[in-house]
Amino acid sequence: MPVKRVVIINDASVARGGATGLALFQAKLLRAHKLEVVFVCGDAGDNPDLGAQGVVVRPLGGTHLMKASPLAAATRGMYNQAARRHVAAVIDEFDGPDTVFHVHGFSKTLTPAIFPALASVRTRCFLHAHDYFLGCPNGGFMDYRASLPCTRVPLSLSCLATNCDKRSYPQKLWRVAREAGLWQALDRQAPWAGILMIHPGMAPGLLRSGYPADKLIEVRNPATAFRTTRVQAEANNRFVFVGRVEAEKGIEDLIAAAALAKVPLTVIGDGPLREPLARLHPEVEFCGWMAREQIGDAIGTARALVMPSRYPEPFGLVAAEASLSGLPVILPDTALLGPEVQSRGLGLVCNTRDPDIFAAALRHMADMPAADVERMSTLAHSAARSLCVTPEQWIDAQLHLYNAALQSDRMTA
Repeated sequence: MPVKRVVIINDASVARGGATGLALFQAKLLRAHKLEVVFVCGDAGDNPDLGAQGVVVRPLGGTHLMKASPLAAATRGMYNQAARRHVAAVIDEFDGPDTVFHVHGFSKTLTPAIFPALASVRTRCFLHAHDYFLGCPNGGFMDYRASLPCTRVPLSLSCLATNCDKRSYPQKLWRVAREAGLWQALDRQAPWAGILMIHPGMAPGLLRSGYPADKLIEVRNPATAFRTTRVQAEANNRFVFVGRVEAEKGIEDLIAAAALAKVPLTVIGDGPLREPLARLHPEVEFCGWMAREQIGDAIGTARALVMPSRYPEPFGLVAAEASLSGLPVILPDTALLGPEVQSRGLGLVCNTRDPDIFAAALRHMADMPAADVERMSTLAHSAARSLCVTPEQWIDAQLHLYNAALQSDRMTA
């Protein structure tokens, strides 16, 4: 009996980040395959597109932790009992032998409380590792104070003693307590259907977190180009950033390096730092948020896209989208896509935390002979698919996994 129903579980029903965007895209593609889709979310479920697609929405009606009061965030954000009851009720309402459950994001509203409720269906439940919150207290395997990737074992004495949080050590301890709750709520050795990694380079961190190797499955993110025609990067001189304008995305590092390299910079996206940085740096073009079609037009004047995240990006969807558009990309040496981009001649990789090294990489791309840039751009436009998969390949891979899980579940029942 093939899968007929998929219950998608995610903090939000409106995309403000990559994980939610992919959860919504998954719902759309599954409906195109004529499957019944139930979307369980921690917010109010105010996304009319889901209803228009025929998706059944079961909202908790909760509040994002960043918008809740400090007391509510500290208590409910640790373990949301209402979320546990909500997911249990959804299971009672929709579960069946042809039903699969798929968890995307849970750290912002739903919390680890959902996992005890999912224990009864765990052989048909997949966990999508869009980040490292399944294993790391701060979700990034990143020491934000030292601006270095972290290789410590989560919740070890070394981990507990390290102030790695973006805000404060008390915030780190709160995250540690929540992670300890996750470790208790989510039995790592239990027969979950699988943990989907968006890049195979995530495996070491998840293995350090105690997850068995045979449950780790590579399912790369789907990507499509921002535009159909190749960006003629060799004729351009501007560098472009596309993403959320916040500190951990490395935007301040990029602005400083662009100034040192004396190259023009365009910033596409919104976030808490956009307005203050726009006031401080009138030489930088800040475009704010743009629709996808607008981004396709805007990058037509770019020589390269720069993704200078301060944490180890597990994937970096915008890098794949830009590369498919014919833009060379410049990535930090901590990005998991970095070695592939460099070895395949799709761009440059450098230490974006060092302003001189970062500026030198920008200058190198700016001064690169036009023929070399054109070669890089053409190669990216034709071969960047190796960094990602098509939407059809992405959903087909998941359907294959779903059906395999159902077959295994029936054989062991």
